[in-house]
Amino acid sequence: MLRHPFIRFLFVGLINTAVGLSIMYACLLLFHINYWSSTFIGNLVGAVVSYFLNKNITFQSNARFIGSGIRFGIVILASYFIAYKLGLVLVEEVAGRIPLLTGYVEVLAVLFGSGMYTILNYFGQKYLVFSSKFQQVSRSVK
Repeated sequence: MLRHPFIRFLFVGLINTAVGLSIMYACLLLFHINYWSSTFIGNLVGAVVSYFLNKNITFQSNARFIGSGIRFGIVILASYFIAYKLGLVLVEEVAGRIPLLTGYVEVLAVLFGSGMYTILNYFGQKYLVFSSKFQQVSRSVK
């Protein structure tokens, strides 16, 4: 079951999501930091965990750090802004129609954005960061 990269990605994702969401909600609810700063801080820490776990466990990649790190950063940032902006907009739209949800817009947007972020991030990492076309060629010494 853990042979498929997406299953490994989800498993690794549980770890970095637990780390990232814990930090996001701590920033948002305990420290009263605004939505964008809270989600950015949580995702930044989660991204560091994600890079190393996905490189070594999910995609078992030997891509060079400098190239894969830059591509990873681009994928993470694009996934972040798309997912969390869309999540916030959609939850605000729904909450506008259901008054009971009004006080929970940011809390729900974090959850919704996290789901979209996971999907966008997986495909970005699979096809742009750790793709086989970026693997280092081993050179044997004769």
